[in-house]
Amino acid sequence: MAGDELAAFRERWKRELTSKEEEQRLDCAPSISSGVPGQSGQRNLKNKYFEDFKNLKAPNLLKLEDEGCTEDEECVVGGGGPKAESEEQPDYVSIAHSLLDGRTSPLLDRIEEERTRRKRQYQSMTNECSASLQQLQPQRKAKKEEQLVDQLIQDLNEVTDIPFFDIELPYELALKIFQYLNCTDLGRCAQVSRAWRVLAEDSILWFKMCTTEGYHQDASVCDSPCWKSTLRDCRNSAKTVRSNWKNRVGSISQLQFELGKVLCDVCSCDNFVLAGYTSGDVRLWDTLHWDSAASYLKTNSLSANTEPRPYVSHVQVSGTVAAAAYEDGCVDLWSTETGGEPIHHYQSPGRIQALALSSDSPVLVSAAGPDIRFDCANDHGYWRTLCQAQLPKTVESLVLVPGRRQQCPLAAVAAGQAVYLLDPREDEPRTLHSVYGHPVTCLDASDSKVAFGVKRTGWAMHDGGNKIHVYSLETGKPVVCVGSSLGDFTCINLKDSPPHLLVCGNKDRRVRVFDLRAGSSVASLYAHHLGVTSVQTDDWKLVSGGGEGLVCVWETRMGAKLWEMHNRHPVRHVRFNTSTLVTANIPDDKSPRGACITDDDLTAHRRHRGVICHYDFSEDTLSQDHILPICRSDYTETYGYNYNIGLAVPYDRLSACSFPTLPQGSVQD
Repeated sequence: MAGDELAAFRERWKRELTSKEEEQRLDCAPSISSGVPGQSGQRNLKNKYFEDFKNLKAPNLLKLEDEGCTEDEECVVGGGGPKAESEEQPDYVSIAHSLLDGRTSPLLDRIEEERTRRKRQYQSMTNECSASLQQLQPQRKAKKEEQLVDQLIQDLNEVTDIPFFDIELPYELALKIFQYLNCTDLGRCAQVSRAWRVLAEDSILWFKMCTTEGYHQDASVCDSPCWKSTLRDCRNSAKTVRSNWKNRVGSISQLQFELGKVLCDVCSCDNFVLAGYTSGDVRLWDTLHWDSAASYLKTNSLSANTEPRPYVSHVQVSGTVAAAAYEDGCVDLWSTETGGEPIHHYQSPGRIQALALSSDSPVLVSAAGPDIRFDCANDHGYWRTLCQAQLPKTVESLVLVPGRRQQCPLAAVAAGQAVYLLDPREDEPRTLHSVYGHPVTCLDASDSKVAFGVKRTGWAMHDGGNKIHVYSLETGKPVVCVGSSLGDFTCINLKDSPPHLLVCGNKDRRVRVFDLRAGSSVASLYAHHLGVTSVQTDDWKLVSGGGEGLVCVWETRMGAKLWEMHNRHPVRHVRFNTSTLVTANIPDDKSPRGACITDDDLTAHRRHRGVICHYDFSEDTLSQDHILPICRSDYTETYGYNYNIGLAVPYDRLSACSFPTLPQGSVQD
């Protein structure tokens, strides 16, 4: 009922408003036509209202259609059409129409003003913020570079799918990125995703890592199904071998050929050990294949038919060939693969003073007095004389520069008080160092440097003592001068030492390790009371031999002696690799007491022959190999001088976990 009354009221009010509009139109017509100035402001105000009113016309028209308004009412109330635009009405009439229809409010202007004010306030605040940002922009640029990595990490953490380079980068390029990671980083990357696991376990990455650490240098990628497991096994094996070195756990073998002959010279390389005797015999051992047929080397016909046969003065061995020089000036060369007859032989006019064989190329150098001869094999394997040279004084020692391979060989020669460099392509040898009154006592060379000990005599003894000079092969100029000792330097090892390190022995009983970069001493060990005769070192251990027959193994960083072994006669040769050690005790007296040319060979007592010891620290050594050869006699030997001792009781087999505790000198005596 109330709704009908409200509708009736609205209809009656509309009719009254319509009648009043018609009356005002008739009254205001003359004033509008005459253009009264007072009406212009009112007309502008009405136009402003109707402009705001048009914005609400469309939704209100839909409402009017729903309520059933007529076309005339729509034109009047809605303000649309040409009729409404041409007519003028008071403000209260339009307000009343809006109130009746419920389309607008008198507060519309205030709302619009409030919106305009807020817009202006926001624009002013924005301008102030932009000005302050322009002032802080240099500081933000300085911090921007520091935040790039953090931002990248944050972006990567927000990504929940596969990383970007698994999708966008090729597999080869992603593999190239992973090759800069170490073993620990690859293990962490393998836990990120399945795609990263495939990359982190690629065989190429682990193969390169294995060869970089020094394992399986000559292998190829297809040689192992899983190089990751291979590297793990190699590291575990190296750890075990290192522990065996420190605790003296392994096997020991004495290499004996002629029981009645005296040892003259020994050389070893890789798994080959070469020895020469006073009987003129030369024996080659292959420690990997003890039954190798190449172990028996025949002497040349000239030396074999001579009575008595000349002694062997020098021996040298490499991975492919073995060489021996005799007292009569003959030089023989054999193949380590076939053995048997010599593949090369020549005769020098005098006794051979020095002999050198390259370890990585088929080059042999010999010196007889002041004459030097280079022999080299061609591409077909035939040996020929490459060149000959003559120095002013007798050659005392010479070494071949390693690492030349396909390049022309280069030799460093010490003669008297000078050191020369011999290049077959040059007519005359180059003088590297020559100081009057300072003789050279020892010599060694690496692929880039030459080191030699100089003895100072007379007034020069008070000028810092004996020195070691190191020269560069590339420039021919001195690099560093180290050492200051009253004793003579007797041995130098530069070729087998770690980079930038040099180890040497002296008659003052000390072994010294020098850092060539700083020119200072890294370690000084009191080792042998009769002087040091042979040394070699690597990154953690040092092995030295002395004139009293003692072989010492040292821990370089701590300067502590790990263990020692003693044999009769001075130690003239020490050479070790990862898991093996070869030492040779060579007597100075080649004609022992009670022995002469007419005596039987057996009169050369065992204690005067010298001994070669081969130590094996690998983890797969057999327990039987721990026992000395003299303790493994089977009572079938035909030699006239042996102990015929065979230890086979269980407790002796259990003691094979370490080297024999009895001094070898007491057993031999």
